[in-house]
Amino acid sequence: MSIPGDPHPHHPYAQPQPNPYGQVPAQQNPYAQPAPPQGPGGGYGYPAPGAPAGAGSAPGAPGGPDSPGRGAFGWLWAIGGAIAASAIWGSLLFATGGFSSEPSPDLAGYSYTSDLCADTSMTPFENAHFKAKESSGTSAKDANPQHSASRQPSLDTMWCNISLQQENAGSPDYSSTWLYSTVSLHKKADPTPEFADSYRSYEKQDTSIGYKVESVPGLGDEAYLVTRNDQGGSSNGAYVILGVRDGWMTYQSTWAGYASSSSSGKQPTATEVATMLKTSATQTLKQLQRFR
Repeated sequence: MSIPGDPHPHHPYAQPQPNPYGQVPAQQNPYAQPAPPQGPGGGYGYPAPGAPAGAGSAPGAPGGPDSPGRGAFGWLWAIGGAIAASAIWGSLLFATGGFSSEPSPDLAGYSYTSDLCADTSMTPFENAHFKAKESSGTSAKDANPQHSASRQPSLDTMWCNISLQQENAGSPDYSSTWLYSTVSLHKKADPTPEFADSYRSYEKQDTSIGYKVESVPGLGDEAYLVTRNDQGGSSNGAYVILGVRDGWMTYQSTWAGYASSSSSGKQPTATEVATMLKTSATQTLKQLQRFR
């Protein structure tokens, strides 16, 4: 045991500690760790009672005579504020998708519908004296028109299939006319890079039937008209496709008409069909944007 005031305490490496208050030091523990350095008259960096503000801190240090901070721990306030601001900013980024690498779909205000036939404008075809054929039976497979739709996480699809006939067509006449429309809402992948090529590819087909592809101004962001070049024969008719892209929405309507040479009804030309398809598309797409 060391003797109070003994300059040689029991612990061989311990150094005598000054007692600022003149009290008798407690008995030394030979295994104790050295006490943290104390400021003049105070402990652990705090000023002694009655000492002027900033005492116990070095000049220029936070809380010192030359510091405009909030005392000895002013730097903690600064770090805490930065952390709080970062947390708020991070929360906003997560809430708005700022950290997401997925693109945001541009659906241009178009809405999903379970019955595309109900939103398909038939006015141009009716003005050309075409109407939907009466259903041939009572089952769903015999219904006319027919429609279906599906909603998926990445893609919403809708289609409408209508069998048409000319008004006042005679029973011996053999003709077949179909109007087939589809709408897709792309929610994960932008269809823009591939849209034009999907229609331009008709011109590249190595077949005996050629196709003509034209761009159509004034419909969506881009639109293309595909017309089959008929090579003559014993029938008359037209095969025309209209494709429209508006944002990440794609629309296509297809007219496929055929009539035998003995049919009394005159089939519309490809140019007339193209006009009907463009007029119907304009009105149909407006219908699909009605909730915008």
